[in-house]
Amino acid sequence: MIDYNGEAGTYDVSRGGEARAAAAAEAVERLLPAGTRTLVDVACGTGIVTTRLCRPTRSVLGVDRSQGMVELASGRLPLGVVLGDAARLPIGSARTDAVVLIWLLHLLSDPAPVLAEGARVLRGGGVLVTTVDKDQAAFSIASDVAEVTAPLRRKYAPRAADGFDRVVELGAGHGLRPVGETGFAGIGQGRSPRQWRERIGAGRFPWSREARPEEIAWLCRDLASLPDQDIARPDPLYRLVALA
Repeated sequence: MIDYNGEAGTYDVSRGGEARAAAAAEAVERLLPAGTRTLVDVACGTGIVTTRLCRPTRSVLGVDRSQGMVELASGRLPLGVVLGDAARLPIGSARTDAVVLIWLLHLLSDPAPVLAEGARVLRGGGVLVTTVDKDQAAFSIASDVAEVTAPLRRKYAPRAADGFDRVVELGAGHGLRPVGETGFAGIGQGRSPRQWRERIGAGRFPWSREARPEEIAWLCRDLASLPDQDIARPDPLYRLVALA
């Protein structure tokens, strides 16, 4: 698990900064019902996306379990961020029009408690907006890296915590159904073959941790044979869905 307290100070710049945050917020906004007056951004991190969801007619609350992230987010949202666990939100039931979960579910071994909490705090007619299939997004755009890694990814493909089908299944248990979908580019997140070798070799993906060491060695060798070792490939395209 990432040390979010330790990475708080460099988190934004290492993940696309303002440009990616703007793209994410614009995508979320496309899925929010007209007239959304209250919104909870769960795992809000530094608040770089959260602050873009604020409107004069909308009350926005950011929640994060990392003290370091909350301290940074409080600079962007002085009265709108609290320390809290996504599986035990410090919010009463049926209190908000929208719950936003960006880049959270893929980090969990079990997303069910977080989705249950999101459903609990939603008012009737409210919407839950979440990213899905996050780890697949890195390879969603055709490239030589996506082609080289495809056989091993398919062989060891896990049932991802944020897989679309799994999220829909869990949401249905709380009366939530898909009502919309959009996407946005992970600006600045395209990586070079050399960077992919480092991440795969370090076991940053579930499938790369499942594969045998010799398979990872072969894959890293194939990545090393690709041209333009330090040229970033296309940015990923993240998938965002709304359940209501």
